[in-house]
Amino acid sequence: MTQATKPHWIPAGDDPEQGWEQGGLARQRAWVEVNEQAISTNVRSICSRIGSRSRLMAVVKADGYGHGAVTVAQAAQVGGAHSFGVATLAEGIELRRAGIESPILVLGSLSQAEELRACLRWQLMPTVSGMREALLCQNLASGSGRPMPLQLKLDTGMARLGAPWQEGPRLVAAIQALEAVELAGVYSHLASADLPSGADDGLTAQQQQRFEQVLSGLADQDLEAGCRHLANSAGMLRSRALHYDMVRVGLALYGHRPAAHLGTALSMEPAMQLHARVSLLREVGSGVGVSYGHRFRTSRPSRLAVVSIGYADGVPRQLSNQMEVLFEGQRLPQVGAITMDQLVLDATDAPGLDAGSVVTLLGRDGDQEITPSDWSDRCGTIPWEILCGFKHRLPRLSTGATH
Repeated sequence: MTQATKPHWIPAGDDPEQGWEQGGLARQRAWVEVNEQAISTNVRSICSRIGSRSRLMAVVKADGYGHGAVTVAQAAQVGGAHSFGVATLAEGIELRRAGIESPILVLGSLSQAEELRACLRWQLMPTVSGMREALLCQNLASGSGRPMPLQLKLDTGMARLGAPWQEGPRLVAAIQALEAVELAGVYSHLASADLPSGADDGLTAQQQQRFEQVLSGLADQDLEAGCRHLANSAGMLRSRALHYDMVRVGLALYGHRPAAHLGTALSMEPAMQLHARVSLLREVGSGVGVSYGHRFRTSRPSRLAVVSIGYADGVPRQLSNQMEVLFEGQRLPQVGAITMDQLVLDATDAPGLDAGSVVTLLGRDGDQEITPSDWSDRCGTIPWEILCGFKHRLPRLSTGATH
């Protein structure tokens, strides 16, 4: 995001009238709360699982999965994260400008000289998928007075970024022959580690076997791979044999499992809650159509609550008539089509709900909880997309500060 479109960050304890750049109240309409302490705690839990032989790269791309990249990175450092993964050059520069000094790997492809020159300036590690990018780094770093660190990605079965795995030993030898670059790591990415071992057609085992073949080939030639890493959140939870020197953890960092069968023994606390305020209540009779297209009609005299949040904020329109919100531990159904800026609840059975009341769309209220997976299952998507979908006009309020 550019600076102009970034979410507004406000410490939850500050005076909201002083804290919000737009001059309104942070909790006037709808907002996201991010618990920094939960992120630090999740990082400690992950570090305890991977043990002292492996390090943790906290993946904070997509603005920290919608939680705020800088806030997440700072909290993850407190918990023990060793380094950070981003998708774009701008994401890496944002962390550097915020004072993050830990190693940062750009996981996306950087193929232009200007991009790689910026990596050198900001001390970011680019990912290379072949010699073209490595030679560009060599030319840019020559005469700079310091070697430029980079990492080589291998395609072991994802068919996305990365050099063919069979070329791994040859590429490592060629890169190590360059004087102005430093091969800081060799890695690959798992395609279906979130599936049960009997349901992924052996792909995860095949990818690990290919990765091991590359590492064996390097050992045979006395070539150093640098930091070896393969596991994402699913791989980290699936098997310690996938941990190698480092694990790259995204979703689990934020307190969510990539699949219900993974990490059941690992303590994880969701770091995000989504709240919105009731703007209007109205009494209607039976048989009244609600919202666009009248996709819902009341079956009884009803008390409807209009809530100031919609699909322009990141609440998927596909959830229309399929979602609930929480109010004082009670589940209230959403009714009618979700619109750009608003949605409607059936509050007939919640007499305590009034204009100005706050409802929870994601998170815990009492003994009830609504998770990103609850939404994604109903939308036919994945929790990653839900978390990354909350838009810039939602203020982010930081809670449980760790620094």
